[in-house]
Amino acid sequence: MNAYIKQIYNFILKKLKQFATTGFIIFCLVGGMVFSSGVQAQDSPLTYDHPDRPPTMEELLQWKEVFTYKVKFGFFKLGEVKTTIIKDTTYQGQKIWWLRTVITSNSGIPFVGEEENHYNTFMVETDSTPYTKLYWRDNLDENEFEAEVYEYDYENEKVYILENMTPVDTLELTEPSSSGQLIFYYSRLFAGTNQDYRLPVYLEREKGYIDATNSTKIEKRRYDAFDDPVKTYFSEGDADIDGPFGFRGKYKAWYIADDLRVPAEAHAKVWLGNVKVQLIDYKKERR
Repeated sequence: MNAYIKQIYNFILKKLKQFATTGFIIFCLVGGMVFSSGVQAQDSPLTYDHPDRPPTMEELLQWKEVFTYKVKFGFFKLGEVKTTIIKDTTYQGQKIWWLRTVITSNSGIPFVGEEENHYNTFMVETDSTPYTKLYWRDNLDENEFEAEVYEYDYENEKVYILENMTPVDTLELTEPSSSGQLIFYYSRLFAGTNQDYRLPVYLEREKGYIDATNSTKIEKRRYDAFDDPVKTYFSEGDADIDGPFGFRGKYKAWYIADDLRVPAEAHAKVWLGNVKVQLIDYKKERR
């Protein structure tokens, strides 16, 4: 029975890891009308200087943001997701941004224990579609570093896949792509508009797509990160790929209607029911 419970938990954990970022946050997540910030707590990090339009990548990267989410399955808290850009650095002679998502399990869940996985992306900023140069996963609870690596070679149009530092596959690369985490920033460029998007994703040794439909639909929702309800934009989409950052199937997402379109919530359906990811803490400071 203990093994069965852990198997169920690990299955749900695999499905929810899209939300790290996206995260939905994967991490996957939404924001035009002009809104006053008067409804926010006095020390709220949200700003409303240009809420009539979504941010640009340049505007997003002016801030060091730290997002913390709780992950719930029914009445159970499965764990937490924390996402931030660690820093900008250089990789293969090119300026990149290091995006990291940390997923930790709720140690109070019987028979599961401590689980901690780190997901890392080296992202290149562009005026149009940002893209991934390197993605890797570390399993800290099992002391496995670079347990999975995807190297994006745009010059030779190849994606090289390694597991535990051993090459296992090579895929064709034909367009700017990612391994899922990038949706945490890319989706915010369209939130609160009627513009849809498609994001190419490489995971589980295959290529797939995340297709998203955005809207200007607004609703007030309440989150632990803020004292008062906030106005949000709604989005929904479909992912045709499985993997650590990719549940397969439809999802829903909400983004705060502020300047930066903060990803606030995401829902996805797994075979046991619905998984919900909700913002519980948000911090930002200028770089």
